[in-house]
Amino acid sequence: MIWIQFLMLLAAIVIGARMKGIGLGVMGMVVLTVYILLFRMRPADPPIDVMLIILAVVTTAATLQAAGGMEYLVRLAEKVLRSKPSLIVLLGPLVTYVFTVFAGTAHITYSLLPIIAEVATKKRIRPERALSVSVIASHLGITASPISAATAALISILHGTITLPGLLKICIPATLIGILAGVAVCWKKGKELNEDPVFLEKMKDPAFAASIDTDTRAARAPLPRGAKTSVVIFTVAVILIVLIGSFPQLLPAFGEGSSNLSVDAKGHIKMASVIELVMLAAAAIIMLLCKTTPAQVASASLFNAGAQAVVSIFGVVWMSATFMQTNTGVIEHALGEMVRMAPWTFSIALFILSALLFSQAATTKALMPLGVTLGILPAHMVAMFPAVNGDFVLPGYPTLLAAINFDRTGSTYIGKYLVNHSFMVPGLVSIGVAVAAGFFLAGVL
Repeated sequence: MIWIQFLMLLAAIVIGARMKGIGLGVMGMVVLTVYILLFRMRPADPPIDVMLIILAVVTTAATLQAAGGMEYLVRLAEKVLRSKPSLIVLLGPLVTYVFTVFAGTAHITYSLLPIIAEVATKKRIRPERALSVSVIASHLGITASPISAATAALISILHGTITLPGLLKICIPATLIGILAGVAVCWKKGKELNEDPVFLEKMKDPAFAASIDTDTRAARAPLPRGAKTSVVIFTVAVILIVLIGSFPQLLPAFGEGSSNLSVDAKGHIKMASVIELVMLAAAAIIMLLCKTTPAQVASASLFNAGAQAVVSIFGVVWMSATFMQTNTGVIEHALGEMVRMAPWTFSIALFILSALLFSQAATTKALMPLGVTLGILPAHMVAMFPAVNGDFVLPGYPTLLAAINFDRTGSTYIGKYLVNHSFMVPGLVSIGVAVAAGFFLAGVL
């Protein structure tokens, strides 16, 4: 029976991924309905905390975008990227990583990818090198961000054993080491641009050749008056979350027996609730001080992307959690001995599931509780946290598709066999090295 249920779960994920957008969410609900009505499975708790975090963080990021703060940050990043064009393969991923760590979502990098592609092309550096590892770096940034839904989910699962600063002091250096490894393997990846037959064929078109070397930095409209102020407010909010995570005694305690969605069994306010409170309060302050309207926020591209993510995670995680809850005994028996002998093998399961779910938060919420059940040490689970970034394996994630579309030279591609694409090698290397570095740092720290 478990195999039939598992095949249904896989079918929902594959069909939902092909539908894109909210497809994962609605297909997850279809299978969950069958689980409940046909197999009489008891539904697990829906991922309310993860959904609310995504909604809160994305709403605040969209408010920052509507106030002009995002454009201000992009212009600062553009100066960095254009200052050393010969180092674009290194600077590109570092900039996208910092942006994601700061904002808690990889969707913030859409404005950076065309700049990275243009700088590389003008310098005649193969854009694939910079774009592929930059996308991977933006994904790894989610597992090093203090305000991402994935980080909050893991802190909640490991509550009482790992704090936010404890997680960040392992994940930030580990993911950076992984990114540098990805940069190393991409530094000379593929043919030089001036030797690439696809690019040379495109250059035969005079209009294309002229556009390649044309400076696209046209006169831009001045930034809104509150752009810089919105960045300051957002930055203060992120710092406040880190401070509260470092010093939880700053918050009131309500005593045992007062638990609910916002308060744990010991009477402490959950980290997820802290992120939601601080982020939405910051959004309100930005709207008030920077003269940004709710309508502008709701129409921002980041808000739309976040709404789709919430629906997707709602369905697919609820379905997956119900399957895991019903079959925990069988799964634990199958994986238990292997994981107890070699804890790092659990990272393979995290990687495979994330490749199917297209979400770090969904993977964390669905599978990390099993790691607790299997007795994996909290420090080892933090070390394996970067493994939830397998969403690049099947090239359907929006950031991958955006990078391919922004590369006008055609060097960034999806291969004939679907998985032999530009992001596979830097992704496997970066995540593998990040997990290995995480285990080393967990042992040392």
